[in-house]
Amino acid sequence: MSSPSNLLLKLSRRICRDPDEQAAFMAALTQPQPFHPCFLWCHEPPERPFATLPPLPWQPKFVDRLVLHEQPGKHPLHEAGYGYCLDFSSVFAASVLEAIAPPEPLVVDVCASPGGKSVFAWRSLQPRLLIANETIGKRVPALRSNLKRCRISPALSLSVDPQVLADLMPHTADVVIVDAPCSGQSLLAKGSKAPGCFHPVTINKNANRQKRILANAAQVVVPGGYLVYMTCAYSPEENEQVGDWFLQRFPQFAAVTVPHLAAYQSTLSDRPCYRMFPQDGLGAGAFALLLRSTKAGQPAPLPVLTDHPAVRIH
Repeated sequence: MSSPSNLLLKLSRRICRDPDEQAAFMAALTQPQPFHPCFLWCHEPPERPFATLPPLPWQPKFVDRLVLHEQPGKHPLHEAGYGYCLDFSSVFAASVLEAIAPPEPLVVDVCASPGGKSVFAWRSLQPRLLIANETIGKRVPALRSNLKRCRISPALSLSVDPQVLADLMPHTADVVIVDAPCSGQSLLAKGSKAPGCFHPVTINKNANRQKRILANAAQVVVPGGYLVYMTCAYSPEENEQVGDWFLQRFPQFAAVTVPHLAAYQSTLSDRPCYRMFPQDGLGAGAFALLLRSTKAGQPAPLPVLTDHPAVRIH
């Protein structure tokens, strides 16, 4: 057990209005408790073997939340590629994809490794093509391994900077996902360490990086297409305030209401955006904002990416 830092105390007062909620939030980070494992079924097995909890109203049918003693990552079905172990907070954030239904979309995941959001998007949207990109070279093998293990097809993996994506394939993707690099504050709720995650310098550095990624990702979205922004941080500077900045900078986008997450509406914004907190006991925490381009026009043709040296076909 550890005591909350002054920075954590200040953050709790900013994001939780009720003193009891503030205390519960800090306890979730300083005295972390185990969360129920979660399994995303990429392919339906002959029988689902795990003991499960009753599904929540918004929980996708292809996701099971399991009792604590289950270890799905050690089950033969996991190795055989039937599913992916995913934190329930990630399921929460990615579930905004369930609110859209473009026919046979082209989906681009900009910050994809280790692949959970890509797998979710493939299972949820059934795209004609999934493009999973990871800028950081040392994270690419995990992404490609998971795409291969889970038999995600048709799919391409890339390893380029988001600016290259914007230049390489402007106005081509129906859905663009940005699971943005953040300060990693929710790692504390999982019992891990995240040194300096509440320091203003760390938060501002990550917020600025997120803005750059989103600005480039916006260039990839087709007219009328969708952009999903999500993080696993708690600080408003990395979440609501980035969303506000983006909509001021890119007025051709609008925030989209996600009806099945109405109960999770952020109290820090008047725009539709959604938060899960660790004290709720479901997952370590997440933020999600669904955006749609209001611009009219036709999508651009997808270039021949298979000739690019950073591309791998799955």
